[in-house]
Amino acid sequence: MGNLLKVLTCTDLEQGPNFFLDFENAQPTESEKEIYNQVNVVLKDAEGILEDLQSYRGAGHEIREAIQHPADEKLQEKAWGAVVPLVGKLKKFYEFSQRLEAALRGLLGALTSTPYSPTQHLEREQALAKQFAEILHFTLRFDELKMTNPAIQNDFSYYRRTLSRMRINNVPAEGENEVNNELANRMSLFYAEATPMLKTLSDATTKFVSENKNLPIENTTDCLSTMASVCRVMLETPEYRSRFTNEDTVSFCLRVMVGVIILYDHVHPVGAFAKTSKIDMKGCIKVLKDQPPNSVEGLLNALRYTTKHLNDETTSKQIKSMLQ
Repeated sequence: MGNLLKVLTCTDLEQGPNFFLDFENAQPTESEKEIYNQVNVVLKDAEGILEDLQSYRGAGHEIREAIQHPADEKLQEKAWGAVVPLVGKLKKFYEFSQRLEAALRGLLGALTSTPYSPTQHLEREQALAKQFAEILHFTLRFDELKMTNPAIQNDFSYYRRTLSRMRINNVPAEGENEVNNELANRMSLFYAEATPMLKTLSDATTKFVSENKNLPIENTTDCLSTMASVCRVMLETPEYRSRFTNEDTVSFCLRVMVGVIILYDHVHPVGAFAKTSKIDMKGCIKVLKDQPPNSVEGLLNALRYTTKHLNDETTSKQIKSMLQ
C-alpha cells in the first residue's frame, strides 16, 4: 500500500470512499505483478494506436475519382492501392480492441475477487487500478477520434464493395489475404458503432459478470462505482487536486470517471442514473460542468449518447436537464 496516499475517514458513507488513487506513480506489488505484466504488454501499444488513428487521413479523394470514372482502370487501381494499406490499419485497431478486452477481463478478475471488497482491492492494488483507468482513458480517446473521422467507414465500405466485385469477376485481390470475409464482417460491426471501443469494453464487462455467476454482480458494479466516486472526490477536492504533478492528470481523471459511469450503466440492472445508484451522478456531472466547456463536451456527449439508462423513467428530471 506504499503508493496509497493517506486514506481519509469517510464523512458520508453514501458518497463513497474518500481516498486518493495514485494514477501518476503507482507501482505493482509482488501479488499484482503477474496480471500487471500481462496488461502492460497491451497498454504499451496504446499510444501508437492513438497516433495512427489521429494521423488517419483516408482515401476519400481516390475513392471519389474511381467512382466518378468507373471505366478508368488506372483510377480503380489507384483507389484500391490507397485503400488496402488503410484497411491494414483498421484491422490493427480492431485486433487491438480484442487484446484490450482480454486485458480488461484479467483486471476485473483481479479487482473483484473474494475475500476483499472492491474498495479494499482498489486500495491494495493501486497499480492494477491505474491500468484499469488507463484502459478507460485510451478507450474514450480512441472513440472521440473515431467519431470525428467519417473516412474510416467510407474506406472500409469501399474496400468491401470492391472486394466483392473482384470475387464475382474472379480477379485476385492482394488485400484479401489480410482481411478475410469473416474478419471483415466482425470489423464492419465494430466500426458501425459510434463508440466501438466503449462497446467492446461494455460487452466484455457484461460477459465477465454473466460468466462468473459465483461472483456477486455487486463486486463488479461496486468496483466501478468506487472508481467513479474516487475520481469525483479527487477532482472536486482542492487538497487532492493540488497533489497532481502533471496537468494532464485532470483530463485523465475526468475520462476515467465518465468511462466507469458508462460501464456501470451498462452492467448494473437499473443503471447509473437511478436513485438507488451508488454513483453520485449530480456530483459527477457538476465536476464535468465546472471544467472549461470546450474540454469536456465530448465527455458530456458520451454520457448523453452512449449510456443505456439516461432516458429511463427512473432518471430524475434534474439529471436529465443537467445533461441537456
